[in-house]
Amino acid sequence: MAILSKIRNRSGLLLILIGFALLAFVVQDLFSNGFKSVSTDVGSVNGKDISFEDFRIKVANVEKNGQNGQPMTSMQASNQVWNQEVSVALLTAEFEKLGLRVGEKHIVEVFKADPNIGQNQMFMNAAGKFDVTKFKDYFKSNPEGIQILKEREKDAELNAKYQIYNSLVKGAMYTTEAEGKFKYEAETSKVTFDYVSVPYSSIKDSDVKITDEEILAYLKTKEKKFKSEESRELDYVLIEEKPSAQDEAEVKNKINSLLTSRVEFKDGKNDTIPSFQSATNIAEFVNQNSDIPFDSTYIAKQDLPAEHAEQLFALATGQVYGPYMFSNYYCISKAMGRKAGAKSKASHILISWEGTQVPNKKEKRTKEQAKAKADGLLAQALANPSGFMFLAMSNSDDSSAQQGGDLGYFGPGQMVKPFNDFVFNNPVGKIGLVETEFGYHIINVTDKQDAIRLATIAEKIEPSEATNDKIYTQATKFEMDATAGKDFAALTKEAKLTVNPSVRVKAIDESFGAISGQRQIVKWAFEDDTNIGDVKRFEVVNMGHVIVKLKKVNEKGLMAVEEARPQVEGLLKNKKKAEMIKAKMTGSSLAAIAASNKVTVVNALDLTLESPAVPGAGFEPKVVGTAFSSKAGQVSKAIDGNSGVYVLVTKTVTKAPALPKYTDYVNKLKPQAAGNAGRFMQALKNEADIQDNRADFY
Repeated sequence: MAILSKIRNRSGLLLILIGFALLAFVVQDLFSNGFKSVSTDVGSVNGKDISFEDFRIKVANVEKNGQNGQPMTSMQASNQVWNQEVSVALLTAEFEKLGLRVGEKHIVEVFKADPNIGQNQMFMNAAGKFDVTKFKDYFKSNPEGIQILKEREKDAELNAKYQIYNSLVKGAMYTTEAEGKFKYEAETSKVTFDYVSVPYSSIKDSDVKITDEEILAYLKTKEKKFKSEESRELDYVLIEEKPSAQDEAEVKNKINSLLTSRVEFKDGKNDTIPSFQSATNIAEFVNQNSDIPFDSTYIAKQDLPAEHAEQLFALATGQVYGPYMFSNYYCISKAMGRKAGAKSKASHILISWEGTQVPNKKEKRTKEQAKAKADGLLAQALANPSGFMFLAMSNSDDSSAQQGGDLGYFGPGQMVKPFNDFVFNNPVGKIGLVETEFGYHIINVTDKQDAIRLATIAEKIEPSEATNDKIYTQATKFEMDATAGKDFAALTKEAKLTVNPSVRVKAIDESFGAISGQRQIVKWAFEDDTNIGDVKRFEVVNMGHVIVKLKKVNEKGLMAVEEARPQVEGLLKNKKKAEMIKAKMTGSSLAAIAASNKVTVVNALDLTLESPAVPGAGFEPKVVGTAFSSKAGQVSKAIDGNSGVYVLVTKTVTKAPALPKYTDYVNKLKPQAAGNAGRFMQALKNEADIQDNRADFY
């Protein structure tokens, strides 16, 4: 009790001490993070926050379920959910602006479009139609499903509004008679003109300099086009963990030694070790000497390593082939027997009935009706075997109907027993009928393949521990030298490693150049305490060591001059060249201008606005447009074209005769207008204020 009393008496002091400790921890954290507030939101769209907790749960569900049966990484799932969240936020705001409302009828239609609901037999009436009452009654009797239904209703409501919104957008994308008329005239009106052209290539690129200031000034005139996300530029080198020549030689020597018998002195006497060919217990021999355990299954020729398939398949029983390389393995194989018809190929037509677990049945039928239909199809298939594919495509309830019922090759036991027994007990060309839990199958046995059984000893050629130690030493030395300030490129050449181009990464990238799944490298590059010139080594599983140096930081905003230069420099050079060329294009006639520039006068005959390809010059819409608008016989002003500077004289303009209606041309433009309707989402994103903070969480 005395101890408890002392604890009570000193509890105030204890709390003060704890408080100071916590305060010190918080202060330290504030200084280390620069008083930066930590957001609980993964981002925002036009000021509306997206909660990380909700986002995290959605990402986990997407990552768990994968995509088309393929696993997804956390970042891939994050990208999918992020795009969805941004789209939903933007669309919801649009729906509210328009005052879109949907009722039960709209939501029911969305549910019906879902095959899991609309085609579910539980919700069908006697006529095979979706019954709303049955659907509601089911959830009334299953209270645990009500919450799930409410969540689905939210999605269905959003989907229904989207369909209305999409219809409104499509309805606004129409083509007018005036547009049809312009299209007709652009295709039909023709112009003939003479011209003189001085190409930009007549002036060397080296004679025209474009400064960073000029590029920056141009970028500022087109900020939307040249806006850029925050990014980092990194130099890197990969030091691979790969086997040495000695590692490879050791594996080859070991496998080669198994081809002959040998005598070993053991326990005071000589012991004869059998060869691969003479071993009596082949399974034990393989398992003792191979990285890949003995496999007794029969293998078809098509499943053998392609470059060795002919030799392996031709082996007589007991014969050995090899050594040979397959992937990273050094192998020897021994033939253990051959089996005729081990793999079979078949096509089928599935006719199911109500009660079988087959989705997307072509029609509703009882078992008796299914049997009658199957018998009829069997008779047709027997009478005309060549028409089996068409019968399957037209009648089968199986997804293989799209391939004419073709199921490909399969081995014994891969199909349900009645199906399996028919195929493997009958010759190629046999057509028959069997019943399984899925329905009635009209089966056509289309091919059979022999297979062989091989005993294969395979050892992977991989770096030894000693080799990995040398690689690690090399990688850490490279890292230390680069950290000490030695030139990264020079170190790379000195080590005889591949010089890689710099890699540009964004904050939420997952891959690093050609190396996928390296989120760790990207995160390091964006950490607050990572500075330009910093170097770090990363171990990449099954690959080696990546040594990375932060080369440059590009802030969010206008694209960096170095990044934009490849896109802009040529354009600005041509503008300067155009002014230089114009200064020399003097003269009162085309002939005089051509003579002063040592070029010739060229004739362009019957060109249109729709196809403005100038002979000998290429696509030049400004030139052809000027020809249409110029007065005949008059020398035009100089025109800055795509490939050079032009001066022209229009000779004749043949205008398209008027039509009573331009319906055909309106119809030509309609697909383009319809395609524009699908661009509204990107347009909404371009105009939105979207803040993406995912890099702080992933």
